Amino acid sequence: MATGKINVSVENIFPLIKKFLYSDHEIFLRELVSNATDATLKLKHLTTIGETKVEYGNPIIEIKIDKEGKKLHIIDQGLGMTEEEVQKYINEVAFSGAEEFLDKYKDSAKDSGIIGHFGLGFYSAFMVAEKVEIITKSYKDEPAAHWTCDGSPNFILEPSDKTERGTEIILHIAEDSTEFLEKNRISELLSKYNKFMPVPIKFGTKTETLPKPEGAKEEDKAPTQEVDNIINNPNPAWTKMPADLKDEDYKGFYRELYPMQFEEPLFHIHLNVDYPFNLTGILYFPKLTNDLNVQKDRIQLYQNQVFVTDNVEGIVPEFLTMLRGVIDSPDIPLNVSRSYLQADGAVKKIASYITRKVADKLSSLFKNNREDFEAKWNDIKIVIEYGMLSEDKFFEKADKFALYPTVDGNFYTFEELQEKLKDNHTDKDDKLVILYASNKEAQHSYIETAKARGFEVLLLDSPIVSHLMQKLETSKENVSFARVDADHLDNLIKKEDTQISKLSEEEKEQLKTVLEEVIQNKSYTVQLEAMDSAAAPFIITEPEFLRRMKEMQQTGGGGMFGMSNMPEMYNLIVNTNSDLVNEILNTKTAKKKERLINQSLDLARLSKGLLKGEELTNFIKRSYEIIK
Repeated sequence: MATGKINVSVENIFPLIKKFLYSDHEIFLRELVSNATDATLKLKHLTTIGETKVEYGNPIIEIKIDKEGKKLHIIDQGLGMTEEEVQKYINEVAFSGAEEFLDKYKDSAKDSGIIGHFGLGFYSAFMVAEKVEIITKSYKDEPAAHWTCDGSPNFILEPSDKTERGTEIILHIAEDSTEFLEKNRISELLSKYNKFMPVPIKFGTKTETLPKPEGAKEEDKAPTQEVDNIINNPNPAWTKMPADLKDEDYKGFYRELYPMQFEEPLFHIHLNVDYPFNLTGILYFPKLTNDLNVQKDRIQLYQNQVFVTDNVEGIVPEFLTMLRGVIDSPDIPLNVSRSYLQADGAVKKIASYITRKVADKLSSLFKNNREDFEAKWNDIKIVIEYGMLSEDKFFEKADKFALYPTVDGNFYTFEELQEKLKDNHTDKDDKLVILYASNKEAQHSYIETAKARGFEVLLLDSPIVSHLMQKLETSKENVSFARVDADHLDNLIKKEDTQISKLSEEEKEQLKTVLEEVIQNKSYTVQLEAMDSAAAPFIITEPEFLRRMKEMQQTGGGGMFGMSNMPEMYNLIVNTNSDLVNEILNTKTAKKKERLINQSLDLARLSKGLLKGEELTNFIKRSYEIIK
C-alpha cells in the first residue's frame, strides 16, 4: 500500500484563473480597486488605533490608461507591502492577507470596512493582462519592491526606487482584452462597480467652471480650471444614520442611483442593523404597474460599498425585488451560486429582517397618515398583495394595513370590511360573500345592478388577485369572494327567501329546448332562474371557480393542469319571470322567436363586452330592422 500527497501543478493555475475564476472578465477592475481600497482602509485603521505614527492624509485611488503602451494602472496610497509581504501575499496564491489582518485585529477592525479579497482577487488581473507588475512601498520604513509576472509560474522580485507609500499595479493588457484600454469602457466599469467605494477614485480630470470675477462683463466667459475627476461618492446616504438625513437627502440619493428615473419614489425604508448580522441600506417604493416582470432587478447589492449584483433573489424576499435601492452587507458571500445563498443561514436571517422592516414601515405609514396611504395604494398594492401570498409572517402583519377599495373609491381593511358587510352580504349558510369587480368598465352593468340592491362591490384588479382571494378564503372563517358577474345576485348571495317562477316545469323544459336550438353555441350553458321580473331577461355570467382557476394558472401556480388552454365557458341565465322571456315562449312565429332570442343574447353579450367583429355588425343591422 502506498501513501502520498496529491500535488496541484502550479502550471495549471493561470489557465484556470483566466477561464473559471469569474464568469465575467470585467470583474478584474472591481477586484483590483477593492484591494486598493482595502490597503487604504487598513492604513486608516492602523493610524486610528495608534499602531503606526505615519500620516494618513487624504489618500485617493487613481486609475490611468496608457493606450499607446497598452497598459492600465491602478495606484493607491495605502499601506503598501514589503518584499517579504509580496512573497507572502502574492506568491502564495489564495492566502488572504485581509483575512489574516482581520484575525489579528478582529475586535478593533469590526467596523473598519475592510473588504477582504486579497489573494485570488488579485490574480483576476491575468484574465485581461499578459503581464502584471506590482510596484509597492510599505508604510514601514523598508525598501520598495517590484514584482513582475508574465502569467507563467515564474516571477521576478527586485528592489524598486519608489519613494511614496502605496502600491501601483500595472496591467499589460492582452490582445484579446484591448477594450479595457478604452476610456469609456473603464469609466463604465468604475461607475458600475465602484460608484460608492469608501475611498475617492480619480479617473483623469474634468473641466470645472468657476464664478466670474467681480466686475466682469456679461459677455465675458467664466473662467475654468482642470480638477481631478472623482468618479465615486465615498459617503453614500446608506452609510449615514437616519437621524442625519432629511427627506430631500433620500430623494437626492434616489436620483443618484437612477439618474434616468424622473418620477420621485413614494417613500423609503432605511435599513441599519449590526446584530446578529451586519446590514445597511435604503429601499424605495417606486410607483409600480401591475406587470410583475418588468419591475425586478432594480435593487443593488453591495459588500462594503463594492457593487456585487442587481439580482438579489435569495437575499431579498421575492415580493420585494420589485422595489429599488441598495443593500450592503459584509455577511453576504460573493461569487457563489444562488442555491448556496438560499441555504445560507445568515442570508435567511437577512431576508427575514428585511421583510419585517418593510412590514413595520408600511404599518407606520398606514397608522400615521391613512389618507396618504390610501392615495398611494394603487402604486404599492402589487408588492403588498404578492407579499401576503408568499410570506406568512408578512401576511400576518399586512392583514392590519392591506386595503380593499370599492368601485366608489372607498378603502377598508379586511376587519372594517367584515363589519360593514356582515348584515347585507351574509348568506343563508352564515357565510360572508364579498362581491368584487376586476374591471369597472367591462363589468359596469353588473356593478350597477349590485349597487341598486344595496351591495358593496370591491375593485380588485391586480394580476394576482385570484391567488390572494384563495389565500384569504382559506385563512378567514366563513368568507368567500365572488366576482360580480359570476352569477346573478340571488345565487351569489343566497338568502332564505327564493323567487317563485311564473313558468311551470313543462314550460321551462319547452323554453330551454327552444333556446338551445336557436343559440347552438357550446360556450354557453343555459340556466333557467326565477328572478325579479324587473331584472334583465338574459344575463351572461362566468362561473367563479373555473374562471379563477384559469386566472391562477395564467399567473403561475394554483390552477389545474391545462386549464389556461380551455375555451371560455359562460352561463346564460334566463329570467323565467321576465315579460320578454314569456313573450319568447309564447310567440308562434318561428322567425320572430329566433330574432327575439338572438337580440336578447346579443344584448347580454354586449353588456359583457363579448360582442365583436361580424357578430357586432349583425347585431347592429338587426337592431335597425327592429326599430323600422
